[in-house]
Amino acid sequence: MRKIDNLVWCEKYRPSNIDDCILPKETKAVFSQIIKSGKLPNMMFAGPPGSGKGSSVNAICCQLQLDKLFVNCSENTGIDTLRNKIRQFASSYSLSGGYKVVILDEFDYATANFQTALRGFIEEFSSNCRFIITCNYKNRIIEPIHSRCSVIEFSANKKVLAELSSQFMKRLKFILDAENVKYLDKTIAEIIIKHAPDWRRIVNECQRYSNSGELSLEALVSVKDDSLKSLIGYLKTKEFKKMRSWVSANADYDANTIFKRIYDSLSTFADPKTVPEAVLILAEWEYKSAFMADPEICMTACLTELMRDVEWK
Repeated sequence: MRKIDNLVWCEKYRPSNIDDCILPKETKAVFSQIIKSGKLPNMMFAGPPGSGKGSSVNAICCQLQLDKLFVNCSENTGIDTLRNKIRQFASSYSLSGGYKVVILDEFDYATANFQTALRGFIEEFSSNCRFIITCNYKNRIIEPIHSRCSVIEFSANKKVLAELSSQFMKRLKFILDAENVKYLDKTIAEIIIKHAPDWRRIVNECQRYSNSGELSLEALVSVKDDSLKSLIGYLKTKEFKKMRSWVSANADYDANTIFKRIYDSLSTFADPKTVPEAVLILAEWEYKSAFMADPEICMTACLTELMRDVEWK
């Protein structure tokens, strides 16, 4: 791992070797074989934020010593970006003799026109350039792009996530030791449980709460009581706009954490006659949240049902 001064930790300790990436064994084996053979396909990395997509791209390019061009598709999706910036890069050959790589980050935010035009670019520059796409929601990407790429999933079931969390705990302890931060194993384990598999956020949270030289328990603070009371107030008075604003302001919190806090507070804030209905609503939306692409829409839909069907004290 490289260590560079004056950078945020997630960049300072970003892996430059695929062996150092926090990945399932099967995924790591695929990448290791690519590096060993030197045969890089066009690829699409799909999975939740902070799950290792960017670190994997970086490690592959570093180990193969490839020239790369990074394009943030949430900001640069005009046709001019393709015709000028990407074409100019992809049409020239690398001095090192290897592939050139165009990294299209957050590609699920690229416009339909941009995605459609990219199909021809992938084929036109196939002799010397490869395209690696990263996205959170692959269902937002047109099928012709899927068919031109090897799709690698970065999502993990509970068993795999437990294994990855164990790997990451060792990595996190290495980072904290390198930064001379005091910590308790229990504290960092709870932070990992709270935010996994968003490894980037875990590192950022640890850096944020380590300014004093010791990892503070503030990193484990959940949705504050006064904030929850505000939300319940909006549900009671059926103030939809204020409820939506609350959801946006608390988007950093895991949806399941909010569901659990509301569940735990039902006996205090909800009319006893409608508590069973509230429980059924929370259970349904907690299940649905695992499959919905946009967690903010999911949370808003759940709270809208609670606002409509539950009586609040």
